[in-house]
Amino acid sequence: MIPAQFPTPPESQALNIATSQFSALANSHRYVHCIVKLGGAAITRKDELETVNDPVLSATTLHLREAMGLSYTNVSMDWSRRNGSSIVDLVPNSTDQHLGFQNPFVVVHGAGSYGHFQASKSGVNKGDLKNPLVKAGFVATRISVTKLNQGVVRSLALEGIPAVGISPFSAGWSTQNKALKRDNVLEVQRAVDAGFVPVVHGDAVLDSTLGCTILSGDVLVSRLAQVIKPNFVNFHTNVPGVFDRSPEQPGATLLREIVVYEDSSWTIVDPPLGIGSNGGVETAVAAHDTTGGMSTKIAEAASIAAMGIDVFIVEAGTPHALEALRGKVKNLKSNKSWTGTLIRNALGQTS
Repeated sequence: MIPAQFPTPPESQALNIATSQFSALANSHRYVHCIVKLGGAAITRKDELETVNDPVLSATTLHLREAMGLSYTNVSMDWSRRNGSSIVDLVPNSTDQHLGFQNPFVVVHGAGSYGHFQASKSGVNKGDLKNPLVKAGFVATRISVTKLNQGVVRSLALEGIPAVGISPFSAGWSTQNKALKRDNVLEVQRAVDAGFVPVVHGDAVLDSTLGCTILSGDVLVSRLAQVIKPNFVNFHTNVPGVFDRSPEQPGATLLREIVVYEDSSWTIVDPPLGIGSNGGVETAVAAHDTTGGMSTKIAEAASIAAMGIDVFIVEAGTPHALEALRGKVKNLKSNKSWTGTLIRNALGQTS
């Protein structure tokens, strides 16, 4: 079988300069244990406009708290009004609890049913801000995605996780002909250094060629991983991992392990080639999805693995997701019970 080939995501000279400047300061930064991407299709009900999948988000929040090593007695940090509560009920008089955590994380989430509909209907992903509908859709998209970001941050804060939302548009991230041109990874790292958990999200951003476009959470994860270099990366999705075809189709086979080469080509090693696999990966994208769906996710995961960083794709809110977040997936050959997909560098060892 000829290894599948994904083009390496284009990076401008400005990005490379920023990376070298960041590397010079790396010794002064707090090391990030894991970057985790919460898929929009997992934490929202993607076919229901602006609807959170509460059970999955709640379970994921508890998993993150455990994986970070936070105390179960941490004080709630959401002091905004809810359910008729008063400020006296919300704010503690004082706390002598240690709010630090053993394992620093960066959280990125997709938009799901927040933002994708607005962007698709108005054509934000195609640009042309001179078109009144596109400009209105840009505003509507950002209102929607920042609403979800606040919801994710509040879910984490309620469980004592010191989460802070960071919006790419507001932080100055931008693209050129849809390829990332300018980032602000340093702001994310500064938040980590200060003891916070940054929560970044897919966003509508300015594009120097098109006017505007959508910057997906998967691209954000890839860039963050390239510069911050975490121990490993997790993609939490609404399915158990990567399949050789749609998981809903009869005979669909979970691809447990994929190895990636330096040129970002990749090969399936588990299951063995020719057994339960058609030799490729079929992907499906919802009609309103403006970010490429699973195909973008696999491409970005392959580019991360090519850097020598293990990537785990797993179903959000499951025990398998917690195991991946805790870095407990050591060897797939001996851990047959773990359900998910490991994408790793061909020269590296499983984490």
